[in-house]
Amino acid sequence: MDFPGLDRITVDPLVMGGKPCLRGLRMTVGTVIGLVASGLSFAEILQMYPYLEEADIRAALSYGAWRTEEHDFPLQVA
Repeated sequence: MDFPGLDRITVDPLVMGGKPCLRGLRMTVGTVIGLVASGLSFAEILQMYPYLEEADIRAALSYGAWRTEEHDFPLQVA
């Protein structure tokens, strides 16, 4: 499955310990997803971090969705 914006996600061992970041910036995907999950709007996030673009936020969410689809976790039967 193809998720839009994944080309904005970078992984560099020298940036933020190799965590997935946006466009090589020191802004992790996890931070952006956490901001959205805490209830901040895209406009609020962009105001807080003016170097981000709306497409970055959407890419972070797409990446998070893609990563959750990539892992199957075995369920324990009680």
